[in-house]
Amino acid sequence: MKQAILPPKQLLIVLFNLRNGLLAATLIPGTLFLLICGSFFILVGQSPLVLFPAIFNAAFGSAYSWTETLLKTAPILLCAIATVLPAKLGLISVGAEGQFYLGALVGTAPVLAFSLAPKWVLMPLMIACAALGGALWAGLSGLLKARLDVNETISTLLLNYVAVLLVNYAVYGPWKDPSNLGWPATAPFPDAAKLPTLGWSRLHLGLGLALLAALSLYILLTRSRWGLSLQIMQGNRKLAKGAGLRFGRQVVLVMAIAGALAGIAGIAETSMVQGRLQPNLSNGYGLSGFLVAWMAGQHFLKIIPLSILLGGLAASTDALQLFAGLPSSSAFVMQGILFACTLAYKGLNVSMRTTPRL
Repeated sequence: MKQAILPPKQLLIVLFNLRNGLLAATLIPGTLFLLICGSFFILVGQSPLVLFPAIFNAAFGSAYSWTETLLKTAPILLCAIATVLPAKLGLISVGAEGQFYLGALVGTAPVLAFSLAPKWVLMPLMIACAALGGALWAGLSGLLKARLDVNETISTLLLNYVAVLLVNYAVYGPWKDPSNLGWPATAPFPDAAKLPTLGWSRLHLGLGLALLAALSLYILLTRSRWGLSLQIMQGNRKLAKGAGLRFGRQVVLVMAIAGALAGIAGIAETSMVQGRLQPNLSNGYGLSGFLVAWMAGQHFLKIIPLSILLGGLAASTDALQLFAGLPSSSAFVMQGILFACTLAYKGLNVSMRTTPRL
């Protein structure tokens, strides 16, 4: 009996029917990512066979590499959580970058005002102020959405620029340290404003807070009445209103919680990596967190390994500069390629599911 051969279109449908498996969802976008990045390296005159191992070693090849990767994972993960949580209510927030900056700004205020305070006073005050700053910044977009039905994507995006300008105003103006010889930055943070670290490494409390937040919110939203109410409001707002659930209040609440986490990321980066408040402190962590959240399908557990992956790409910047002479922006190019490959896989997957079979 002659064996039937599937036409190419049907073969693609069969392959994409593997979509429910984690292997297919990882392997297909990952293969596309490697092929496109390899082509990019060839176009700039570099060998992918040399550059890919160098990038991997720079991100995961040693204890030092892992430390640098996890240092960058902490803010990315917190900003990813700040994107995922509003998404559980059907909101698309792109404001983690601005919340990151405002958390750093407001968290710096008590450090400069009470620099001689003991550690047990200054460090919790710094973290609380940073969380408050991020919460107020995100809560503003939530309030505009709840009261005036202002699109949260637009408001959070525009507030990102405002937050960056506020930080620039502070470090170029009233908070500028005269001893910096013209460099726009505040005075260095005292030891009392430093977060606890893991042993002798540079890994700090921010990573632990990020992991704890991701796990706690996953459990809370899958095992509590609050999580169920968010699902109902996301799926059918009219039904939720009939059940007595107040959408506007929940919008402000989830945005404020998300902003608080992004604000903590900002002050952790300022305190433990930069050592002072200065311009360009984010390195695109807010946008990387948004990328991680959408790659993970807005899932609190999946954002953890993806944040490590993006942290590794960010940590490989030095390898790209050292081995290939490429600018640091190449790491952002790779992140964009990874995002595009993931979205392409998901879009083609949906297309295959909805294509009528003849």
